[in-house]
Amino acid sequence: MTKIAIVGSGLIGRAWATVFASHGFEVALHDVKPDAAKAARVHIGKNLRELAGHGLVDDPKGSLARIRVAKDLADALKGVALVQENGPETIEAKRELFAEMDALAPASAILASSTSFIMASTFSEELKGRARCLVAHPVNPPHLVPIVELAPAPWTDPKVVAKAKRIYEQAGQVAIMLRKEKPGFVLNRLQAVLLAEAFRLVGEGVASAEDVDKTIRDGLGLRWSFMGPFETIELNAPGGIPDYCVRYSESLDRMVKSSEGLGNPFKPETVAEVMREWRGAQDASRVKRLSDWRDSRLAALQAHKRAAKRKPA
Repeated sequence: MTKIAIVGSGLIGRAWATVFASHGFEVALHDVKPDAAKAARVHIGKNLRELAGHGLVDDPKGSLARIRVAKDLADALKGVALVQENGPETIEAKRELFAEMDALAPASAILASSTSFIMASTFSEELKGRARCLVAHPVNPPHLVPIVELAPAPWTDPKVVAKAKRIYEQAGQVAIMLRKEKPGFVLNRLQAVLLAEAFRLVGEGVASAEDVDKTIRDGLGLRWSFMGPFETIELNAPGGIPDYCVRYSESLDRMVKSSEGLGNPFKPETVAEVMREWRGAQDASRVKRLSDWRDSRLAALQAHKRAAKRKPA
């Protein structure tokens, strides 16, 4: 079995371990706090059982048996093909951790970071093994939302990227390839634009936060669950994408320009306006309860999408 090391056993690390173990990989789980890694393995067992309940995992017990808690970082990295790092989201922390992993991991091992915003070039430049480093950014939670963004540094070996893509696809992930570095990669840049406009609409008194959410949840999001933005507009004009742009680009351009120069949409007064009508206390117990509900719904959606036929060409 191909061996994977998961470095950092928090929310994302647990999910990655779930992904790899459920697809036949042998997983070594490491955390600077050994008790955290042990607790993570228990949580992963729960993840696997829930996925099995939705028909997304065939053998939850066997999958869990493929996950072990490593004694230390060196033990976790023995014989691995890929290291999935899930450490603190700072350049300094990643530089330190990647230097340690570069020294300990087999020369053939890929070193991948789950970072959401930090480019690989910022923490790998000084490493002897920098050619094997890249970002492999998942979406939370990775065991239910399968996209992974592969963002190499300028010096990352293309063969390493290709090998990483094969490994992630074997683990059931949908890998996208960035052709060059860009802060925030693809997903977070798209998300940031939508989120900024959502805050502006509420802050300007155009609509409530709940109605903005309904617009995505019961409108755009229904299409977006199985089509991307280019696929969507292709079907919104008889002549496809070029026809759509001829018909609507001028109106879209005016809307985009009207949003420019408006400053930070996340100002305290705008946040206060969002929260003025928002239901529910913002506390950890509520977030946990709703996160569990979200994961259940995502699992059901993923099961439905697996059962659905592919679209015609």
